[in-house]
Amino acid sequence: MGLRDRLKDVLGLGGRTHLREGAAAPELGVADATGKEWRINDLRGRTAVVYFYPKDDTPGCTKEACSFRDNAASLGDAVVLGVSADAAASHRAFAQKFNLNFPLLADTTGELAKRWGASGVLGMPRRVTFVIDREGRIAKVFDPVKVEGHTDEVLAALRELP
Repeated sequence: MGLRDRLKDVLGLGGRTHLREGAAAPELGVADATGKEWRINDLRGRTAVVYFYPKDDTPGCTKEACSFRDNAASLGDAVVLGVSADAAASHRAFAQKFNLNFPLLADTTGELAKRWGASGVLGMPRRVTFVIDREGRIAKVFDPVKVEGHTDEVLAALRELP
């Protein structure tokens, strides 16, 4: 690995997650804006969408969150979890401002993003989404994510699950 590739790896630029489809989803182990700690076992028996995003209340992140909110009926019983490095207070304000209908996990240490291969620049996660099946396995990885049309991609992946 050359110096340029090492620098990209350290900064989280141009990288891709190490997690692959079919692998067991890693532990969550962080709390949402209400203080509830989420574990991967909380998702067993349900499909889930775990999406990492850089920062609360920024244009792209707001558009992505609002798209998941607006498509709640189409998501069926899938649990949606948004993850960023923002603190719980920021998540609460973001969720209230945009009437978000799903939990936002506060990965303030960046450990969750590292575990899931979504670490980015300056402690902010990269935009990466995982669809988790009912057995807790990664069914689909979207990395990198383009916000426009992303929810439609996620809905298509959920429809493909047994």
